[in-house]
Amino acid sequence: MFQSGHVAETGLPPQFDALLSGYLRHLQGQRSLAKHTVRAYRTDLVNLFTHLGRLGIDSLDAVDLRALRSWLAKQHTLGHARATLQRRAAAARMFFAWAHETGHVDADPAVSLRSPKIMRTLPPTLEAATAAQMLNYAVAAVGEVGGPVAARNAAVLEVLYATGIRVSELCGLDLADLDRARQVIRVFGKGSKERTVPIGRPALHAVEVWVGKPRAQLVTAESGEAMFLGERGKRIDPRVVRRVVHRSLQMMEGAPDLGPHGLRHAMATHLLEGGADLRSVQEMLGHASLATTQIYTHVTNERLRSAFEQAHPRA
Repeated sequence: MFQSGHVAETGLPPQFDALLSGYLRHLQGQRSLAKHTVRAYRTDLVNLFTHLGRLGIDSLDAVDLRALRSWLAKQHTLGHARATLQRRAAAARMFFAWAHETGHVDADPAVSLRSPKIMRTLPPTLEAATAAQMLNYAVAAVGEVGGPVAARNAAVLEVLYATGIRVSELCGLDLADLDRARQVIRVFGKGSKERTVPIGRPALHAVEVWVGKPRAQLVTAESGEAMFLGERGKRIDPRVVRRVVHRSLQMMEGAPDLGPHGLRHAMATHLLEGGADLRSVQEMLGHASLATTQIYTHVTNERLRSAFEQAHPRA
């Protein structure tokens, strides 16, 4: 069983806590993973080590494939989703591969650990007409309602739908990331990977309106160079962006209840329906793998199938 004594912040004995801390530094420093990703791996590994402790395993060299499988089986009995089990299996494989490479364990027990297959469901998306209606309403509100928040919200919605960037990427934008002449924005995505994404004229205009007088009305000493600000002048929080998207869609009759990621889905789907090639969409979305982008082809095919069945006389 895990040795007794001082228990660190993780609830694990110091030797395992130190090992975990070293691994997390590796993920952040050498692999440049995002903070929330590192935090998720930390949670998964603390959960794993706690399970191993209950099994009476007191060292990494005592861990075998059977113990790891029992951990995943326990997660399954607790009702965790397949996606969670897959992520946790990946976390275990990555950790033990690192432990083996760095000499913390003689053999890698996770090399044969398999993840449960995820049954991929088609993400809900937004009709192009509904997206246009939502954006037109937001832009009109700038003139009707006035005030900096209305201008900011219109720019946020336009940029999310025009570029398909993630909410974290939008919140991280600085003023210098917008290239007006080339009509592109510079984005820092997962793993601090930089990419350039085109931005359409309506979105560009909405941003230019916002960064004029409206943004200046919210600026404080804490604003820095952040493109989008909260009402107190700090860099906008992802929760505020999600609230803006949800409330905007709630005002559209028949629109699905989506967040910022739903606008990302919609942008990708509408691009493919308009004839864009998959590689271009992959680059714009910042997907590391083309397989991730391919799910949007399934969305498009499903919509085409639905239209065919409704409209074709011999469907």
